[in-house]
Amino acid sequence: MWLVCLCRELSDLETQNEQMLAQMNQLKEKEKSCQELLERYNFTEWEITEWSEQQAVFNFLYDSVELTVVFGPPIDGDVFSEDPSRQIVSLNFESLLDEEKAPPSSRLVQRLIFQFIESQGCWQEKCPTLYYLPQVLHDVSLVVSRCKILGEEIEFLERWGGKFNLLKTDINDTKVKLLFSASTAFAKFELTLSLSANYPSASLPFTIQKQIGNIGEEEISAVLSNVPVGYHYLRRIVSLIHQNLLQIPR
Repeated sequence: MWLVCLCRELSDLETQNEQMLAQMNQLKEKEKSCQELLERYNFTEWEITEWSEQQAVFNFLYDSVELTVVFGPPIDGDVFSEDPSRQIVSLNFESLLDEEKAPPSSRLVQRLIFQFIESQGCWQEKCPTLYYLPQVLHDVSLVVSRCKILGEEIEFLERWGGKFNLLKTDINDTKVKLLFSASTAFAKFELTLSLSANYPSASLPFTIQKQIGNIGEEEISAVLSNVPVGYHYLRRIVSLIHQNLLQIPR
């Protein structure tokens, strides 16, 4: 009898060990996923190019956006504006992007970043002293990081869109036009998405222009409603349209 009990206890212990190992593996996978997210969303997008008693200059996005911060008169004993109470006289953002040579995706990213900058009103009121400057750098970095990823998504679609039945990607101001065509589904239509600086945290307004076939606003709306906002939102929209609407005869 005691042998049966012992075997049962050993079996229970073995089961518990297997469950613990499974939980440990799940935790390791979760830790790996969290680490990837941290590396992916690195919001320190600025570099200091100048820091003096008179001003500080920061660059964002491969030196295409410049922020100049002008300090007020130095306080006695304050060397290189290190006192957090040091007054800030002005904050000025300037685009350094060469519009003629830059690709459409870079121009779009630049527009969205400055759309955010202009929407904030007077930056000097948001940042009257040096104490508030780190928060300004963080807020701008967050938008720059998101818009930079958007630019990379568009470049990806321009290069590999054919794999998703995406015939053409076109940019007009802050709108992205995606022309889909699939002989298998006997469909051709254009999806226009309106982008803003808060991408990818909100659903994108869109319009549909049907050219061939029966895929229209109703079918595409149903697909888009199942795409959660977040990382690689645009790429996931294209992928799901391809999977759900263009791979089967209609």
